Amino acid sequence: MEKIIKAAVERGASDLHIKAGDVFRARINGKLVALTKQRLTPDQTKAIALKLMSSDTDRARIDQVRDFDCSWGMPGVGRFRVNVLRQRSSFMVVMRVIPFTVPSIESLALPEALKSIAEADRGLIVVAGVSGSGKSSTVAAMVHHINKTQHKHIVTVENPIEFLHRDLSCSVTQREVGVDTDALAVGLRAALRQDPDVVVIGDIADATTIDAAIKAAETGRLLIATLPTPDVTTTIERILATVPAEERDIGRMRFAEGVRAILAQRLLPRKDESGRIAAMEILIATPAVRECLKSSARLADLKKVMSDAKGDGMQTFEQHLNDLVSTGRLTPDSAKAALIPSPTPGSQSGKRGKQAASA
Repeated sequence: MEKIIKAAVERGASDLHIKAGDVFRARINGKLVALTKQRLTPDQTKAIALKLMSSDTDRARIDQVRDFDCSWGMPGVGRFRVNVLRQRSSFMVVMRVIPFTVPSIESLALPEALKSIAEADRGLIVVAGVSGSGKSSTVAAMVHHINKTQHKHIVTVENPIEFLHRDLSCSVTQREVGVDTDALAVGLRAALRQDPDVVVIGDIADATTIDAAIKAAETGRLLIATLPTPDVTTTIERILATVPAEERDIGRMRFAEGVRAILAQRLLPRKDESGRIAAMEILIATPAVRECLKSSARLADLKKVMSDAKGDGMQTFEQHLNDLVSTGRLTPDSAKAALIPSPTPGSQSGKRGKQAASA
């Protein structure tokens, strides 16, 4: 197993799939490819799951496990975010590769604007993107930039801990849900009593966590979180949809005043086939943006504000895609394929999205 995992990482795999009745598979440059010819038996898959579980207590309850998250490290190769699940009454394991080296804004070829965004003293930064779009790497790169250039206390609340940050110019405290704290919301509330300057959490996908995140930003901290939404507009709608209807106006006002930036990204294949690169939409909370956020009728104006902004780092997906094509990092066909129309406010798909968020 370890030889296969090492070979997959050396080929640039982002994820590994280990399933009873199937071969080892890995996601390389966005495509799921077979690594072996021999299919795994249920007993072999169960043995692999047991090896990846971190404690004797968890291993003792293997037969009761339906969904289980943990992290696992392989010396000299990397760390992995592990999900053990049941399917067809047998075990399956999905492993997300987390390199030992913490990525930088430069190594990920992210826009320079992320540096000034990360250097903010306070406010809510949301990094959005669908599953597998590189949100965790972008957050890690921003934390790394803060860690190198600022003198602050950074507290992360993760499930599980992914990138390991060494103390550089900052002190970095990393807490894992289920090990160091009971739940994400509990860890977030506790973090505010731990003299933090920066708080980093995972997905703020429920109303309780979103409210706690906005409150943290209101107390004068910088809070960085993720959300599994495809673009800036949908991210704003998803956040505001969690606010009870009777509190929507004040909730919109709190969000408008508390947000610092929203970044939405998609991973696309590089022109030279050396991997993938992030295309990013960036909204920065300028006075003009805050005024749009305070009025539901002006949400549709945000894209124009982003595209017309000069010198403050804002950009639309279209603008960044054009830049990636003009600099030879992306093919025109890849850029065109990435421009999938987003649901507009009031459309049927938009209504479905709002209903799902409210639920």
